[in-house]
Amino acid sequence: MDESTKILNKIIRSFRKNSVLYTQHAREEMIREKFGRITDNEVYEAIEKGDIIEKYWNDKPYPSFLILGKTSTGRPLHVVCAYNENDKLAIIVTVYHPDPDLWEEYKRRRKK
Repeated sequence: MDESTKILNKIIRSFRKNSVLYTQHAREEMIREKFGRITDNEVYEAIEKGDIIEKYWNDKPYPSFLILGKTSTGRPLHVVCAYNENDKLAIIVTVYHPDPDLWEEYKRRRKK
């Protein structure tokens, strides 16, 4: 099992144990999302069915990861999630519906 899969599994376990912290920024983005409000349940669905598409190992105070997942209705979401290994805590940094004008297949940033 590769490192990304291990981390994603830890994040999923944190969600299942309700060991998740949403930053104020994430909450604001979820409410103001231009493609429609994002619910906590949609975030969970995206995480559970998601894949890590970018890794930010040098982020502080914890490494973070860009996860692409789809909700049960097929809505694509990007979730930037840090993971606190000591507390087994997933920290939701931001959540958004990726703009198809900026992302190829929601996985790769379009070249400008």
